[in-house]
Amino acid sequence: MTSQVIAEPRVTPRPAPRRARTPLKQRAGGVAAALLLWGYAAVALAPLLLMVVNSLRDEASLRSQPLGLPTTPQLGNYVRAWSEASFSTYFLNSVVVTVTSVALGTAVSALAAYALARYRFPGNGLLAAFFLSGLMLPIRLGIVPVFYLLDAMGLLGGRTGLIFIYAASGVPFCVFVLTAFFRQLPDELEEAARIDGASELRIFGQVMLPLVRPALATVALFQFITLWNDFFFPLVLVEDAAYTLPVGLTRFFQEYGLTQSLLYSGLVITTIPLVVVFLFATKQIVAGLTAGMSR
Repeated sequence: MTSQVIAEPRVTPRPAPRRARTPLKQRAGGVAAALLLWGYAAVALAPLLLMVVNSLRDEASLRSQPLGLPTTPQLGNYVRAWSEASFSTYFLNSVVVTVTSVALGTAVSALAAYALARYRFPGNGLLAAFFLSGLMLPIRLGIVPVFYLLDAMGLLGGRTGLIFIYAASGVPFCVFVLTAFFRQLPDELEEAARIDGASELRIFGQVMLPLVRPALATVALFQFITLWNDFFFPLVLVEDAAYTLPVGLTRFFQEYGLTQSLLYSGLVITTIPLVVVFLFATKQIVAGLTAGMSR
């Protein structure tokens, strides 16, 4: 019996696919975009760098050569601005008012946004529209009734009344952003937590709230920047002892307007918290702004 040998078909290996070459126009476009971004960054950072450099110079060199470099850093400018010009008081007021207002406003907004996004009840849409109407009506238009309301409550002139106004002013924006994030969360998370016996408050605090942490960081930072730089409400609603940095900086200009080195030192003191907060929260901000793009 003759055995037949069946020849296996030869498989010709395919050549590895070549990588598509990047067109010259695409490379040129990337280089141009990078140069444009670096140029914008240089233009944006130049005033900050000039402010820091001039704050370390003495008054005589500033007047003779405004764009020079400090030969010997004058850290005493910061000491004088902090102590003599009452910047320590203004700084403390700004920190207390801004941090407390952001924390209170974000907490209230998170609770309201969670209820609007995850529960269905009569008047849900009307209540959501009520919150959003705050984005269309600037709170500064109601300064007269706000002034009389705080006066009637005995909160005019101090930091407490300013904290309540600031916290309320940030609620519409925070509710608008957080509601969108809470609606994107799957319902299975809540159902699994309820099956395990978790209460509604525990579901909110331990299950749902950590999932929207990037959004919380985003709205908190936007509130912080706005409130830290606000000049209008502290000027109208508080007295001298409760002035924040923007108003205190204006008084500082009036008293020390001819001393340029102290002016630059005061500006640096006012700007440092914003830079620090932004650097630490950049990752959360990017995550919050891009969370819905990949879905």
